Amino acid sequence: METYTAMRQFADSWGLVFLFVVFVGVILFLLRPGARKSAEDAKNIPFKEED
Repeated sequence: METYTAMRQFADSWGLVFLFVVFVGVILFLLRPGARKSAEDAKNIPFKEED
């Protein structure tokens, strides 16, 4: 049971910090200056093969 308690404490503290850092990283990645063109391309994917 000691291993479970240690893993639980680690997940409660550093796991939350890790997930928050990943979340902020994704937001910054999406808001970077060069992302506009790739977002526009992704937005228009359904309309690329119209009849």
